Amino acid sequence: MGVILHDKEIKPTLGILTVKDSNRVFRGNLHNFLDLIQTGERLGVDVYVVTTKDFNLTGPEIYGYRYHNQTKKWSRELVPAPQVVYNRIPYRKMEMKPDVQQTIQACNRSSSVQLFNSSFFNKWTLFSWLNNAKESKTYMPDTLQLSEAKDLSQLLRKHAVLYLKPVKGKAGRGIMRIERVTTKNEQNQYRLSRQEDKKMIYSYHESTDDLWQEWNKHRGTHDYIVQQGIALTRYKQRAYDLRALIQKTGKGVWSVSGIGARVAGKASITTHVPRGGSIDEPLKLLTSAFGAKEAKNILLRVRKAAVTLAKQIEKSSGNQLGEMSMDIGVDTTGHIWFFEANSKPMKFDEPNIRQKSLERIIRYSLYLMNNRRRR
Repeated sequence: MGVILHDKEIKPTLGILTVKDSNRVFRGNLHNFLDLIQTGERLGVDVYVVTTKDFNLTGPEIYGYRYHNQTKKWSRELVPAPQVVYNRIPYRKMEMKPDVQQTIQACNRSSSVQLFNSSFFNKWTLFSWLNNAKESKTYMPDTLQLSEAKDLSQLLRKHAVLYLKPVKGKAGRGIMRIERVTTKNEQNQYRLSRQEDKKMIYSYHESTDDLWQEWNKHRGTHDYIVQQGIALTRYKQRAYDLRALIQKTGKGVWSVSGIGARVAGKASITTHVPRGGSIDEPLKLLTSAFGAKEAKNILLRVRKAAVTLAKQIEKSSGNQLGEMSMDIGVDTTGHIWFFEANSKPMKFDEPNIRQKSLERIIRYSLYLMNNRRRR
């Protein structure tokens, strides 16, 4: 793979892109970066971290960060310019800064470097993309952008349960749930549930205008979507969904690297682990609901759906993507639903998925180096 120069082999180079930090060397999941560097070493790729401040496309070398096992420290040093850049800027706010955007756009235009996963996804944009394509439409819950009280009335006429989700949410933060409840004297009421840390807070409302007022009090500055609630399959009375990791392979094609399950916490409206959810085995949970044969069949359908959805998201985004994680629900009838996708997947705790995910990033980067885009 490498080129021999003065008896010294020059390895293919992959730069992990992040931003500088005033309290420590740089932002992002340092353990994740280290795992990637070590996987790169094993597969013959020189991997290092580069910040947007140090990044430039002009010379054969730039400043990057390497980790030294002896000192257990990161050091900033000259490294060969990257052939591929993997965007791991951890927060939307940082990614939207003008100087950071400038770096990303420069990579997108450049013919000397290939960037993948150039930005976070926006929930509403994702839904409009996927709703407009016949291949993916079947997996989409009824969804509206929440802009006035009548958006709530419109969906509450059709569905007994709704979810309100921040358009730029992460790890289940800010998600609320509305359900129609009938009181003792047969009055129709709406119950709004929201989570603070791992505690649930409930309020009851007579009308959608009341609901709107209450939601408005807690939304902060965030834009929201409102979405049909799905009757998810349950395990021991707790709802669960599936978290799939979809990545490009060393041949540049989408493939499912693994699927984990996330079971909702005792009093939680989401399955996110930071919100009290727990990790479990998809096949075990699905077998308990559908029997062994049908469970296998559903998992195969989930894999197929995940690849279809990933292809559609990449096509609509117009950007080069290398990976995404996806939250997928299975309802009590076995129908598959798409809930969300994340272009900066968090680390999967399942060891086999974790290992595969690291190798795929390196192998996909090698694929990009060998198949440089013609401008």
